[in-house]
Amino acid sequence: MTEANTTIDHAAIRRWAEERGGKPTRVKGTEDGSGEGILRFDFAEPDDKLEEISWEQFFQTFDDRGLALLHQDKTSDGKMSRFFKFVRR
Repeated sequence: MTEANTTIDHAAIRRWAEERGGKPTRVKGTEDGSGEGILRFDFAEPDDKLEEISWEQFFQTFDDRGLALLHQDKTSDGKMSRFFKFVRR
């Protein structure tokens, strides 16, 4: 069984995503007057529903919402995993 880790460390989150080709995004149409929206990582797979945002915007929303990143580093067969979920701190 593989292990999942939780972190709120911005540098660790950015490193985890970028090692997998991930970019910070939000789901189009979910932002409100404050500019926040539902956060996701885009792993370069075409998805018209995602809008790329800066890391600064990403972490502002991440912190404002009190989120943490639950992530898996490797799959059960030892390959790099892209499993993640945003959870409450």
